Parts: sequence; structure tokens; C-alpha cells
Amino acid sequence: MGTAELTTAIVQKVVLITGGTGSFGRTMVEELLRAGCREIRIFSRDELKQEQMRQELNCDRLRFYLGDVRKRSSLDEAMHGVNLVFHAAALKQVPSCEFFPMEAVETNVAGSSNVIEAAIRHGAQSVVCLGTDKAVYPVNAMGMTKALMEKVAQAAARRLGQNETRVSCVRYGNVMYSRGSVIPLFVRQIKARQPITVTEPQMTRFMLPLAGSVELVKVALLKAQPGDIFIKKAAAAAMGTLVETLQLIFGTKLPVVTMGMRHGEKMHETLASAEELSRAEDLGDYYRIPMDGRDLNYSKYLSEGDPLIARQRDYCSADTKLLNADELRRLLLSLPEIQAELGGATV
Repeated sequence: MGTAELTTAIVQKVVLITGGTGSFGRTMVEELLRAGCREIRIFSRDELKQEQMRQELNCDRLRFYLGDVRKRSSLDEAMHGVNLVFHAAALKQVPSCEFFPMEAVETNVAGSSNVIEAAIRHGAQSVVCLGTDKAVYPVNAMGMTKALMEKVAQAAARRLGQNETRVSCVRYGNVMYSRGSVIPLFVRQIKARQPITVTEPQMTRFMLPLAGSVELVKVALLKAQPGDIFIKKAAAAAMGTLVETLQLIFGTKLPVVTMGMRHGEKMHETLASAEELSRAEDLGDYYRIPMDGRDLNYSKYLSEGDPLIARQRDYCSADTKLLNADELRRLLLSLPEIQAELGGATV
């Protein structure tokens, strides 16, 4: 997906990014600025990160809005005149959401509904909501609330006409070196010469560079139909291989402590269920999962089935391509954050 296509879609547009001071928001802002976006609005409740971003980027095309997706009035103020919305604001930490599940509901479900409804009220052309693999077969509050976010988005899409606001979602796995990634923790432990703590070495996770998550959102912006969920295919890695490779990159041989799986964790993650894949469109590097168009005609739920589902497998991190140490090393060394930790040296 080239910059030229994105430029055509967003040139002279006003874009709002909720949670815009996070890892995704920062990278997306830089991409939008390069593509010629007229105005980018950063909406978040973190005034310190907003000030840091304002000073670092120092661009008159950026506008900062302090607010919370839970509060409709602050969204209305930020949404006025907006063409495109990227909804990244969320509570993403699994333990926090486990202990405070209603906070996760308020932000990830009710807050997402507020964003979508504000976009519709103000006539935005498109809303892309950012999801997670934890929404598939969810076992923790974070995944459950992100799954409900997808349902909220699709419910809105069902009632809107083709010429109204286009609401879609993307879903991806572990974004490498993002705020919720385990990689920065491992790197901190390695640089401090501390034992490396791993929950379970055989646990697998999809591995997606931050640039890949931005590319996925661009694909959804340009290609999504109402209610679509877009998934980027990704390789995966075992946590033991990840630790081994990071130690190789940083030249250490530190002890590894296996803690055991934490509450709310899964051994493997799933990006798409068998039911979803049975109706998905394979776009090469991506899957497009169309919205379930059934209505409340219950015969479609009770008496009609799909024989393809039984023959379809889930798209799971244990069944996709598993990176070996050399492949993972090359991928890790491509990350700007790892290069910065190494001081620009290559290994």
C-alpha cells in the first residue's frame, strides 16, 4: 500500500486520531503528514504526552484536543468538521482490565460507541476502529471488551446506508515494541543484567512491527466496506525463541526464569475464527472478514448452517509460520527501537 494511494484518500482531509499520543498514533501522524493531510487532531486524556508530542513534532497541521472517549461533549468538540477517524483509544493492559473490568467496559465499549456515534452525527466519511487478536475466543476482560467494540462497530454499520459514515475494524496481534509488548520489558531486563522473566517459553504470539499495524489501517481505510474487519497475516514466535534471540542480539547469557502463565493469558492467540475464515476474502497479505449480514430472523441462526466451517481451521499463532531465531533476529533488528537500544550498531 503506497503513499500515493493514501495521499489520494486523505489529501486536504481533516483526520482525528483517538488515543493519538500512543505508539500507533505517533506513527500514523508521521505517515499522514508525509501524505499531505490538511489537519490532524490528536484526541487523548494525557496532557503530558500531548505536550511532548507538540514540542517534538512542532507542526502547525497538528491540533491537540484534551478529552476522554467516555465523555460525549469532548468528542463532539473534537469531531466537528472531521473527515476520517482512527479510533485507537483503549485500555489495553490485561491485568488492569482484569482487576477493573468496568473501567474497561466504560472505555473500550461505551467509549467506542461514543466515538462512532459522534462521527456519524458529524458526518465523517470513515471510522476505522483498532482491535486485537485477544477479541477472538476472549478469556480476559480486555479481549471481551474489544470483542464488544467490534460488535458495536458492526451494529452501527448495519443501520447506515452506503453513502453514510463507513465504519470498519482492524484486528492484529502483538505489535512489536508497542506499549503493551513484552519486548521492551525483556530489553530492560537484559540491559540491567537481570534474570529474564518468561511466563511460558512455548507460548506463541503473532509478531507485527508497528509499521505493519499502520499499513493495515491504511488498507481498511482504502478498501473496507461497512462493517468489515481487516486482518493482516503475520508470522509468530515462541516466547523462548524471542528471549534467546534478544540475548543473541545484545550479547548476553542471562538466566531465564519461567513464572508460569498469568491469569487471563492464553497459550496461543487467534486472529480469526474458523467461522470468520469460512466467509473471509483472502487478499494475499490480508483477510477481509465481511460483516455478518443476518438480521433477527431467527431461522438463519437455528435451522441454517454452513458446512464450510467444520472444514476450516482457526488462524492461530501456533499454526501460522513460526519464526526461528535467525528470522526473528532479522525482524527485531529492523525495528527502530532495537536499533536505538543498540546505539545504531548492527549485530
